[in-house]
Amino acid sequence: MIDFANADDAPLAVVLLSGGLDSMVCAGLARERGFRVAALTIDYNQRHRIELEAAKRIAQTIGAASHVILPLDLRLFGGSALTAAIDVPKDGLGEGIPVTYVPARNLVFLSLALAWAEAAGSSDLFIGVNALDYSGYPDCRPEFVSGFESLARVATKIGSEGGKVRVHAPLQHLKKSEIAREAARLGLDPGASWSCYDPLPGGLACGVCDSCRLRRAGFDEAGIEDGTQYGAPS
Repeated sequence: MIDFANADDAPLAVVLLSGGLDSMVCAGLARERGFRVAALTIDYNQRHRIELEAAKRIAQTIGAASHVILPLDLRLFGGSALTAAIDVPKDGLGEGIPVTYVPARNLVFLSLALAWAEAAGSSDLFIGVNALDYSGYPDCRPEFVSGFESLARVATKIGSEGGKVRVHAPLQHLKKSEIAREAARLGLDPGASWSCYDPLPGGLACGVCDSCRLRRAGFDEAGIEDGTQYGAPS
């Protein structure tokens, strides 16, 4: 278990904190690497708004130096089962990019994180994307992360003055079971996070959306207690 006490002289990193398991572990790893965390949560008027409450809990647990919940209503654009009146798939992972993909979401979110980092004098960003046990989103792949890092160097004052923006994606090549084990190693409570795309009444996870299936399989494989209450069988 890591010590989440803040050191005033530690470098600052902006961490995208959705409230999900991956972002929680990512924030914990940022702290373990010696960063003070400026946690950025985007309230994009998503279907799974319980995630926002989870982000608040996690920010407090990890001792974030600051936590901004930024409103950005992506329902005005739609185009996703998470931001429009489109049914969340419940039949298991399929081929291609699923309708739960939110157009350019991680590109937009990382851009906002970069803006805050530059304003705060930081050159380090953390994002909990994963390219193994994931839903097939294009903005979770290594080439996206490296591409954004390259773009950040030419699009910012930091870069123009010879500095280097670093995009840390510490979960990039981990299986969901390995992410669950990292949560346990860091002393984080998995039940504090939220993964379900389509919450049921009473605050239960649906258990059958892609995100629930991936989470349940990961914890089962890791042999670790999930901490999430599900309202439907897998």
